[in-house]
Amino acid sequence: MQNRTPRIPQQPAPNRAELGATLTDELAPVVTGARRRALRDGDRQIDTAHLLHSLIESDPEVRTAFEGGPQLAKVLGYLVQRSIGYGLRWQGTVEDSGAVPVVAGVVAEAGDAGVEGWSPSALSAMAGARERAELRGDARAGGLDLLAALAADPECRAVEVLERAGVDAVQLAGRIMNVPGGD
Repeated sequence: MQNRTPRIPQQPAPNRAELGATLTDELAPVVTGARRRALRDGDRQIDTAHLLHSLIESDPEVRTAFEGGPQLAKVLGYLVQRSIGYGLRWQGTVEDSGAVPVVAGVVAEAGDAGVEGWSPSALSAMAGARERAELRGDARAGGLDLLAALAADPECRAVEVLERAGVDAVQLAGRIMNVPGGD
């Protein structure tokens, strides 16, 4: 009997050494959780919704960026619905919000084999998180950096999830700027 679950490469990002050096201890489990969620959902790639789901579940600081419990509960509810089949229309498709220039730079750094298993938008969000941390003078990206990068891409699946749950991604990004550790 053949296993029907698609295999996602076990490396956590386009360039394992670079990513490991730029993630905080809080963000590394987010990447692992997103990979596990993608496998469990039967998705071929880690996308921004997988990152958002894992980020909210594992980082308490990220949860403070939302406007209280009801808003956060709606986001988690939508993400759970997606993981049990509500988002099946996404399966088998590549998430790409048009962030090609960022992805092209990542591909050039990591080599073509390095991006397998990641959507272009998820790669762009990871790069955006690293850039936010660098602009702040921090060598490592954290959960709020990743949340801000996700919220900044209006065409990604994470923003679609946020909007369906009634969260304004632009306002969320603004609140992140005012949270300690933000820009």
